[in-house]
Amino acid sequence: MSEIKTQRMRVYHRYLGFFLAGIMAVYSISGITLIFRDTDLLKVSKQIEKQLRPDLKNEELGKELRMRDLKIEKEEGDILSFKNGTYNKTTGIANYTSKELPYLLEKITNFHKAETKNPLFFLNIFFGLSLLFFVVSAFWMFTPNTTVFKKGLYFTLAGVALTLLLIFI
Repeated sequence: MSEIKTQRMRVYHRYLGFFLAGIMAVYSISGITLIFRDTDLLKVSKQIEKQLRPDLKNEELGKELRMRDLKIEKEEGDILSFKNGTYNKTTGIANYTSKELPYLLEKITNFHKAETKNPLFFLNIFFGLSLLFFVVSAFWMFTPNTTVFKKGLYFTLAGVALTLLLIFI
């Protein structure tokens, strides 16, 4: 590996790292936040009253309210009670409490979960490819015959082994 190629790879690695520092922070914060998505950590309660069609079936009610696995806990006359709310079959009014992340944190986590329906999904692809570049270019940061590079290979091997272990457990 020539010294010129090594230097060029270091420069690319360095400036791409600086350029992507902000988005790496966003992905880090949103990734940690998404780990706790099944809890109420950092979520705020929001009281919602929504007008729906009257006489919805249980499955339809869950879809309209965007609540997975909605279970009716109690039915008293026209009022259906479910976790965190009620639905009046006659009027179609649903009153319930929703727990949501604060606005900025919600935007950040939605960016992390982008799908092809999202017009900016290509930025996620670019970011993923950039991270892959960091993985590969890290091996050009040191000359292969140095002690630092050899130790780096041992750490790489340990990291790959840990990753495989975590994937297959």
